[in-house]
Amino acid sequence: MPTAMEGLDIIPSTVDLSSADIELIKTKTPSTALSKAFSEDQSLLAGYDFIFIDCPPSLSLLTINAMVAANSVLIPLQSEFFALEGLSQLMLSVREVRKSVNTELRFEGVVLTMFDRRNNLSQQVEKDARDNLGELIFKTVIPRNVRVSEAPSHSMSVLSYEPKSRGAQAYRRLGKEFLKNNKDI
Repeated sequence: MPTAMEGLDIIPSTVDLSSADIELIKTKTPSTALSKAFSEDQSLLAGYDFIFIDCPPSLSLLTINAMVAANSVLIPLQSEFFALEGLSQLMLSVREVRKSVNTELRFEGVVLTMFDRRNNLSQQVEKDARDNLGELIFKTVIPRNVRVSEAPSHSMSVLSYEPKSRGAQAYRRLGKEFLKNNKDI
């Protein structure tokens, strides 16, 4: 579906995806369904410079399918303790997919989200993440921002809903940083 932003199309999720894991398990190769769909119909990818597959915050069969089909993994990390704990498990899963099914899969990086500079925990999560992952952590940090939270309830991105908000400005910086990191692609 085209969006109000020129050059941006989306394929929205539907309630049908709630049972997709169960249906995928019934197939011979449940972790490669999305990759096969892309390879069987190249027109699905034609005309796009980048395709982002938004996954649930859990390691489900849908997430594994996305990693098998993808070139790289961009991980949003909430600036909270348990999210940091889950990051190591996710990174192990990415390495396993890379080892077994998608040898070309690479880490795009980690983006700190819902960051509150006034909160010591956010600062500690950032320090731990940068100390352990170094250059894999994007310089851009997405702040906790009411406008970012409100935008989906209006079926809009924060860039359309409140383009001058701190959240929208941060997402623009993230986009520029992402493109700079991928200028050779």
